[in-house]
Amino acid sequence: MSSSAVQQPPARDLRFFLTVPHACSYLPGREATTLFLDPQESPGQGVYDALALLGFRRSGRHLYRPHCEGCSACISVRIPVADFIPNRTQRRLKRRNADLTVHERPAAFDSEHYALYARYIRARHADGDMYPPSHEQYRTFLTLDHPYARLLEFRLDDKLLAVAAIDLLGHGLSAIYTFFDPSPIFERRSLGTYAVLCQIDKAREHGLPHVYLGYWIRESPKMNYKRAFQPLEFLDGRHWRRSIPL
Repeated sequence: MSSSAVQQPPARDLRFFLTVPHACSYLPGREATTLFLDPQESPGQGVYDALALLGFRRSGRHLYRPHCEGCSACISVRIPVADFIPNRTQRRLKRRNADLTVHERPAAFDSEHYALYARYIRARHADGDMYPPSHEQYRTFLTLDHPYARLLEFRLDDKLLAVAAIDLLGHGLSAIYTFFDPSPIFERRSLGTYAVLCQIDKAREHGLPHVYLGYWIRESPKMNYKRAFQPLEFLDGRHWRRSIPL
């Protein structure tokens, strides 16, 4: 087992707020509460780096993490890039998608990206809180005018197949969100999994030691894919460990 203590947050006062309880997006029948950084606080690199080590995520300009009374189901997970070795299925996916090109660009609004996003949400998440998609929702969620916020485009020739929103932090790459073409003809490409594999490669390219995958929930089948990336580190209180917290 390996573990590493998280760094201390910045040595200045930061204000945080709690949302009112709302329906949990992951576990049916449960309520959730979210802790978020004061919206007046710009999510600059230093603050973001420190809070990401404590399990915070970014959505638009907001940094947040779950803070649910009596529930600790959401566990932050990350991939240690230097130790990751793709399994047979993942190696096969990389070969299957070798004809795709990946281009990194700023996290700015693009109408082509939005059109793909809207198709993806309507096809895959019509029962979720991101439906129906809208321009405003997309802009506030996935665009940000900051050097660390980037988008990865995946294209087959000129056709856009997927977009992954990422953040390049001081100690890792944070996987924000990936959306892709929901057409059945592309199912064998497993574009969501392939996007994570490319983000691991991108982290290596930038000299970053970790890829942060957000939260893993034991009881949520939607989260099972994260366990396929091994080894995986879990945030247990104030330490990152390679064992699942009890």
